[in-house]
Amino acid sequence: MIVQPAALALIVAALLTGFMVLYAGWYGVRILLHWDMRSGSELQLSLERRTYLISAIVNFALICQLLSLLLFIYTADALHSLFIGAMCAAGTLHVNGFGYPVLALKIVNFLLAGLWLIINYADTQGYDYPLIRVKYSLLLAMVPLVLLESFCLIAYFAGLQADVITSCCGSLFSLDRPGIGGDLAGLPDRSMAIAFYCNMAATAACGIIFLVKKRGGYLFAALSSMGFISAIAALVSFFCLYFYELPTHHCPFCILQSQYGYVGYLLYGCLLGGGVAGLGVGALMPLRGRGSMAAVIPVLQRQLMAAALVLYLIFTLVVSWPVIFSSFKLL
Repeated sequence: MIVQPAALALIVAALLTGFMVLYAGWYGVRILLHWDMRSGSELQLSLERRTYLISAIVNFALICQLLSLLLFIYTADALHSLFIGAMCAAGTLHVNGFGYPVLALKIVNFLLAGLWLIINYADTQGYDYPLIRVKYSLLLAMVPLVLLESFCLIAYFAGLQADVITSCCGSLFSLDRPGIGGDLAGLPDRSMAIAFYCNMAATAACGIIFLVKKRGGYLFAALSSMGFISAIAALVSFFCLYFYELPTHHCPFCILQSQYGYVGYLLYGCLLGGGVAGLGVGALMPLRGRGSMAAVIPVLQRQLMAAALVLYLIFTLVVSWPVIFSSFKLL
């Protein structure tokens, strides 16, 4: 195991997050089984008092979960100099079999954590606990994923050995490389760019219609999710080539480094934030008629939609800048 402060911080955060989520999940089961607002029993009063503590614990744990994704990517990139063959986080994550599964789990848990925080915020705005069962059902679905992520993260850092020869990003994201990296790099560049711009335009149009006519929330969430996926595919297959000004360099991790102005953190932050906000709009749609949520959710949906549109717009402008103004051109 390679001992680094950031790695130790991630391990400690994973252990604490896993413990807090497991503790909250246990009380979540009790709430789902025994919650009854019509009852004035001692158990119901105890659950009502306990839910404030549980919500505070989960809020703290999931905010740590959100921040740990960026810290994990930063740590993986910072450790690449310790491994022969690695030039960025792509090589570091390839050192053992747990690196990329941890990254995938962190992205999934980031999106779910964002949704839970949105639903919990909406629930706290009501006076009758209208979303109590919804948010604790989502929490129970997250518990095994968070625990699995914690296990894989500890196994990943425990298995890091400095004498391992790993692959560079050029080989992992090459056209003839079997696997997801090679498949993304091999996508037709211009077609993916066109699909990305069309998706973003459709998402923006749907968002404006929703803001004006208050219809199309589900469609916006679907388009936002498709935009999230198409943005990643277009970034690897097309936009990265302009950032690097190399026709064969498709790595999505090198843009996190200083020679590219750390622009990757801005791009991925906007993409993840926009994805969470867009999914939140759709997740709140079936909950609008629950008790006091009729007055709360429409306002929150408009705020989320505006946030998603702004974040996706920033992402689009940043990736389009080198395409328009760079001297590098794909022939």
